[in-house]
Amino acid sequence: MATRLQDQRSVNRQAGTDRRPRQNFETWSWFFMRISGLVLVFLALIHFSIMHIANDVTHTNAAFVSSRWNNPLWRIFDWALLALGLMHGVNGLRMITDDYVRNPRKRAATKALLYAVTFTMFAYGTLTIVTFKSYSV
Repeated sequence: MATRLQDQRSVNRQAGTDRRPRQNFETWSWFFMRISGLVLVFLALIHFSIMHIANDVTHTNAAFVSSRWNNPLWRIFDWALLALGLMHGVNGLRMITDDYVRNPRKRAATKALLYAVTFTMFAYGTLTIVTFKSYSV
């Protein structure tokens, strides 16, 4: 049985009809969107339940953030939410841009603007999370 399958594969390769899918950037992009979306659901639900259900939104201030960010795990959690959210969003917008912007120059300009805004938001968010000074309440 195994040799028969191997023989068929070698015949397909010789005939140029081997239909094995190639793994390219779009394949990994599709895979990333599924995994990051699944992880983001859990991160967002945890964030929502802590910030809006367990704590009153009107009491969220710098002292609350400071007490929360005294634990480095919360900083990592918030950075993961920031990074995955931005990467998931920019990947989706990249696909939409590829689908709907037909002119190559406009597509390149749109993607350049998209990447610049995403990088800026990521840099400012990371800078805020890393350099935020915690003080005792």
